[in-house]
Amino acid sequence: MNALPRRRPNPLSCLAGSLLLTAMVSSAAQAAPSQQLIDAAKQEGMLTTIALPHSWCGYGDVIAGFEKKYGIKVNELNPNAGSGDELQAIKANKGNTGPQAPDVIDVGLSFGPVAKQDGLLQPYKVSTWGSIPDDAKDAEGYWYGDYYGVLAMGVNRDIYPESPQSFADLNASEYTNGVALAGDPRTGNSVMMTVYAAGIANGGKAGADALNAGIAYFKQLKDKGILVPVNGTAQNIAQGTTPIYFDWDYNLLAMRDKLDGNPPIDVVVPSDAVVAGVYVQGISAYAPHPNAAKLWMEYLYSDEGQLGWLKGYCHPIRFNDMVERGVVPQTLLDRLPPAENYRKAIFPTLKAQSEAKTAVADNWAREMGVQ
Repeated sequence: MNALPRRRPNPLSCLAGSLLLTAMVSSAAQAAPSQQLIDAAKQEGMLTTIALPHSWCGYGDVIAGFEKKYGIKVNELNPNAGSGDELQAIKANKGNTGPQAPDVIDVGLSFGPVAKQDGLLQPYKVSTWGSIPDDAKDAEGYWYGDYYGVLAMGVNRDIYPESPQSFADLNASEYTNGVALAGDPRTGNSVMMTVYAAGIANGGKAGADALNAGIAYFKQLKDKGILVPVNGTAQNIAQGTTPIYFDWDYNLLAMRDKLDGNPPIDVVVPSDAVVAGVYVQGISAYAPHPNAAKLWMEYLYSDEGQLGWLKGYCHPIRFNDMVERGVVPQTLLDRLPPAENYRKAIFPTLKAQSEAKTAVADNWAREMGVQ
């Protein structure tokens, strides 16, 4: 939310143009949270999360691992919320110390700076801070990248035995009533980035230009009767309601495994646009359980937590550091898709994503004829 090949240049080098991740502090030993923090978190006794579906990036096992390790109950709010919903939940619960106030958020990269600017986050630097790439974190510690993936298509092979391989392929009449998005691109980062990827495939350069080209592409699919006005989900792809839909590769791979061949699912990275996205973590400025929130971050950025992302088909942000120290089991690497699918991956910059957010808010509803 997912390939991590054995020897592969980390595509985060494209995050802001031509970054070099070799600057990561890879020789540092695995750090650990202080006993003082652990004790304070246990005294609070609860952590409230939001927008963490268990199938997303292996979150079910990650949450269970945290609860087991520290004995702190995780209170889960609205697992299917989008990044925008998470920020709104913080705003709506500023004075609320009860179970409806999220302590932590997990949002698309472009939402991190917005949350900081709006005063919704508090800074905290985890003990493994040095091995998080500089261009994937806020220098003051308000938000920091945790994992990443690429946009892909899930295809029900009972309906389409020959899977489409590109955005261009989907223009064919054989896909009438066959293609869906996973939600509204104005509120969900993964859906906005799907529209962005479609724009790249159709000549968009970056930022608003790519996003608007993506809107034009999906309007074309809608006008041809190819785009289904139903959200793509595991249930809908299995039933054939949305036999093709877009999402992050890690979500689709987890869905494929869960369906276990009933029906058989292909996960295809479009050949004409490989767009990757980083998701970032942050602690609410109004967190009712601030110490539990900090301990949660320590867990997510520990070797144990980062390996949890690998198990869920995600690329952990500290992957290079962990490989160099020899702590990534080969069995995990062997479960992941081949490197070839990911070699063309591009990471839109924060500026490009900010422009895309403005463009989708301004133009999606009007062009697509939706509310």
